[in-house]
Amino acid sequence: MQMAVVNLSPGQTVYCEAGKFLFKTVNVTMETRLGGPSGGSGGQPQGSPSGGGMGGMLRQAMGTAMQVGQRALAGESLAFQYFTAQGGEGTVGFAGVLPGEMRALELDGTRAWFAEKDAFVAAESTVEFGIAFQGGRTGMKGGEGFVLEKFTGRGTVIIAGAGNFIDLDPADFGGRIEVDTGCVVAFEEGIRYGVQRVGGLNRQGVMNAVFGGEGLSLATLEGSGRVILQSLTIESLANALRKAQGGDKQGPTGGLFSTNAG
Repeated sequence: MQMAVVNLSPGQTVYCEAGKFLFKTVNVTMETRLGGPSGGSGGQPQGSPSGGGMGGMLRQAMGTAMQVGQRALAGESLAFQYFTAQGGEGTVGFAGVLPGEMRALELDGTRAWFAEKDAFVAAESTVEFGIAFQGGRTGMKGGEGFVLEKFTGRGTVIIAGAGNFIDLDPADFGGRIEVDTGCVVAFEEGIRYGVQRVGGLNRQGVMNAVFGGEGLSLATLEGSGRVILQSLTIESLANALRKAQGGDKQGPTGGLFSTNAG
């Protein structure tokens, strides 16, 4: 499992999702806030609300409340932790929550990045954080695809996934690729994301869904741009752990005729 060790210049700030922090040097301050940087809401330094005065404070509070509400709907942590180096250079470490790879994405202000809701680890304070809902229909069919995290602005974003990362561009494969919905980690703005049914409601469709392990849907990624996939899904990892704990020794009736019974 990889970790990211970040060296901060004096006064430089990074923020992470709650639960991704590992360690820091003593001259790095830590502050927990509701919401992340998003157009002046949640990411502004305390005491300097956007626009100044009561109007700026109200806009900042409303922006933070909206972002917190979006993250609550997404089932994500409501808080972010901010780390700032004081009086000299500092160091802070972060990691994801699953065994796998990490990647630093460099945003230059021209294209946004979208990531699945568990991929985000940390980012510079100059990177704005947002939630992108894919719509009820796509979400119901795609599971993880219902909620995506959106990153804009300039700076570095660190993401993590399970297993190894695979970089693809749909343009190299005729402009479209079809992917297990649990394998999508992140993609650049300009990629069209969707979900399609695997086959029809016929015998082969049922075989794909029940015995193929893919369910009824695949994610579709179309256009030209970077796409990052992970080689391991949370579902496959959970299945492997279940088997390692003896789940594969149970009979088809859920353990009624297990050799461990009695």
